[in-house]
Amino acid sequence: MSIPEPLAAAVVPIRPHVPEDVRFNRHELAAILSVYGRQVATGEWRDYAIHFSRERAVFAILRRAGETPLYRIEKDPKRAEKQGAYAVIAQGGRVLKRGHELSRVLMVLEKPAKIVG
Repeated sequence: MSIPEPLAAAVVPIRPHVPEDVRFNRHELAAILSVYGRQVATGEWRDYAIHFSRERAVFAILRRAGETPLYRIEKDPKRAEKQGAYAVIAQGGRVLKRGHELSRVLMVLEKPAKIVG
């Protein structure tokens, strides 16, 4: 007796779970681009680059295209529990600010207003 075609076992390939890249969500990008836009308006910054990997997402701020980044804004979920997922890192690799809230971390990039008088 043969097994009817609809009841025959179907072979389903098993794909290993591949972790997705870490990315900035819409609200995070809006906050980053808000700070970036203000600095572009003053002429301080001129270009940016975004990189996504399985470990972290990086928004690099450049003075000119092709140069090393002045600052890197990083999102690293592995650090979320202890130090905070967000960090602003200066050109030499020094961490300027790290924390759980992106808006507070980005404050380190805001320049104080000058008093004109």
